[in-house]
Amino acid sequence: MKVLIRKAKIINSPSSHNGERADILCEGGIVKQIANNIEGPYDELIEGRDLVLSAGFMDMRAFSKEPGHEAMETLSSLSEAAAKGGFSELLIMPNTVPVIQEKGTVQFFTAFSRNALVQLWPAAAVTLQTAGESFTEMWDLHQAGVKAFTDGAKPIWNADILLKTLQYLHPKNALLINRPEEKNLALFGQMHEGVMSTQLGMKGIPTEAEELIVIRDLKLLEYAGIKSEVPVLHFSCISSSAALKHIRNAKKNGLPVSCDIAAHQLAFTDEDLVDFDTNLKVSPPFRSSKEIKALQKGLEEGTIDAIVSDHNPFDEEHKNLEFDLAEFGIIGLQTAFSTAWTYSGLRIENLIQKLAERPRELLRMEIPKIEEGAQANLTVVDLKDTFVFDENSNASLSKNSPFFGKELKGKVKATLRNGLVQING
Repeated sequence: MKVLIRKAKIINSPSSHNGERADILCEGGIVKQIANNIEGPYDELIEGRDLVLSAGFMDMRAFSKEPGHEAMETLSSLSEAAAKGGFSELLIMPNTVPVIQEKGTVQFFTAFSRNALVQLWPAAAVTLQTAGESFTEMWDLHQAGVKAFTDGAKPIWNADILLKTLQYLHPKNALLINRPEEKNLALFGQMHEGVMSTQLGMKGIPTEAEELIVIRDLKLLEYAGIKSEVPVLHFSCISSSAALKHIRNAKKNGLPVSCDIAAHQLAFTDEDLVDFDTNLKVSPPFRSSKEIKALQKGLEEGTIDAIVSDHNPFDEEHKNLEFDLAEFGIIGLQTAFSTAWTYSGLRIENLIQKLAERPRELLRMEIPKIEEGAQANLTVVDLKDTFVFDENSNASLSKNSPFFGKELKGKVKATLRNGLVQING
């Protein structure tokens, strides 16, 4: 199939065409031609008012419900949602059933991805059953192709395990990802601790729960004495200015650390929970407008390295409940780019860097290059088009999204990889 992308601005730091606006012709999974004007012939034409072409987006945090809970999400529906959202590659958290802690489970994902549009990279658990007590066979998992290690939805609460994991993974050039939350401070919490949690009568989760683990982990990283040009410790889903302050200072002091935020954290505050909509129940919780401003600043200055979808599907049985009984999590793959473009305040060059390039650098992967003759691993977006997410356009098997019916700026037009293409109408 020949796909012609008309008059797109190329944003791709490894490319000699970076910053240029051009026509791009792709055929058989290869970038065949980049020129000012390409007439064709072609099978598919992608055009718009303000097209941007980048390397395919890389998500560092997505949850698969297969294996274990296929009624909520299958690998096929997960991949379709990813492709529609511009993501050509996903890092899958290990909280499946069974947990991703053996080579066979790793191969389950890589085999599915072999001829697919979307590449699924499984992250392996640090501890058995993500219980925080005993190590997995990390060496065997690393040999099987695992890019990163994490307990996913669960914080690594055991300080000794975190320290030894840092020491063990560094020589193997593998990334350790932790979701910072002090579990006892957050116990039974339902939303951000503040005025709104008091007014709504719900137990709050204070920002200190996040800050304490960030402080602890940074201290352990310093104690380990690890010297590295690339981060060896990555904090996922940062939500508070207090945590960002410590990460900013650690970076200034040369510690090999990085962090990300979930795109949806930019779009809602704790005040939006006034109607007890369980689709707004996420972890970490939506915090105050002050914290959103801090996240926007952290993105702009570079303290925050990446933006993730934190895609976590749940069915009605787990979401259509009283607020305190509902599960934490929303679907986010199809809305991540548009949400970030609408609410981050970033220039498009910076946003592409946090969605497509920096995540790959953190995971020790090459950034796909947009050059003639290169493999076509691409995402096309239209910055001036708008996007309304609804149940008809939703590819996930789950519907736990607070974005249904909301208009967002910026639309993903197409995703190309592996000789395949997803074109959004």
